[in-house]
Amino acid sequence: MKKLINNPDEVVKEMISGLLYAFPSYLRKLDNVDVVVRKASPVEGKVGLVSGGGSGHEPAHAGYVGKGMLDAACLGAVFTSPTPDQVYEAIKAVDGGKGVLLIIKNYTGDVMNFEMAKEMAEMDGIKVSEVIVDDDVAVENSTYTQGRRGIAGTVFVHKIAGAKAEEGAELKEVKEVAEKVIKNLRSMGMAFTPCTVPAAGKPSFTLDEDEIEIGIGIHGEPGTHREKIKGAKEIVAELMDKIVADLPFNDGDEVALMVNGLGATPLSELFIANKEVNEYLLGKNINVYKTFVGEYMTSLEMSGFSISLLKLDDELKSLLDASADTPAFKQFK
Repeated sequence: MKKLINNPDEVVKEMISGLLYAFPSYLRKLDNVDVVVRKASPVEGKVGLVSGGGSGHEPAHAGYVGKGMLDAACLGAVFTSPTPDQVYEAIKAVDGGKGVLLIIKNYTGDVMNFEMAKEMAEMDGIKVSEVIVDDDVAVENSTYTQGRRGIAGTVFVHKIAGAKAEEGAELKEVKEVAEKVIKNLRSMGMAFTPCTVPAAGKPSFTLDEDEIEIGIGIHGEPGTHREKIKGAKEIVAELMDKIVADLPFNDGDEVALMVNGLGATPLSELFIANKEVNEYLLGKNINVYKTFVGEYMTSLEMSGFSISLLKLDDELKSLLDASADTPAFKQFK
């Protein structure tokens, strides 16, 4: 294992320290718990948004803490759910009097621990709601989930629900728009090479030099099947066939598109994938309203990518276009 670390057991704490040194005007850490919140939290009169999960998916989730997106991110150990206590402390720290929405990726540990924290906070009189993101069309159930996994499309939920909360909407309204995003969101990914979790010290799976894994999750969990490597056009078509058929998307639909790198795929290759996705969508008469290409939810140094497609209406377009200012996502009107 070759990694830029000091001690496998200190990866998350040292990463958070480095993050705070890099973005001192955006973020602060809660005492004695691995939770990063907006510097000015709680924001009075605004619904607080809390998300998180295991570390190793940077910039998710701490990179999206800031104006127009999240109020707090709970950082578990690498690929390990944050504890109920972490989430409970995050809820208390960001409650500005209008309640808190939990945005949870559908992994069994995340769902269980976030829901336990919700019950703890409600006993304190804090209004808490939740949404569960399950955008991955690759598998109906997986190693770590009942139902579909939540993957990179979750960033669209952060962005749009964050914009709604920033407008001063009530908790019920923020939850409703987050649920609308989830209902219209589909994703799927693939991998060329595995990642190595620092504490494990070895790759999470093995692939022959000429093999690729289709339908991969973001924790090194298995995909749907393995194939011999092929060109970008054919790989994109295989993923898009399943994504587009699932909603389904129709002629004339407008979508937001995210081509997401998993940590070790060059931006040049992500742009090649984006070209193929756009040409595929042109062939289906589906119009891309806005495109995001880059690393939004990674899997350590895994080589591969995922595609997320969000079907838009006027409300979602307006909230997607709203300003946001976080360490990893900036958009100014």
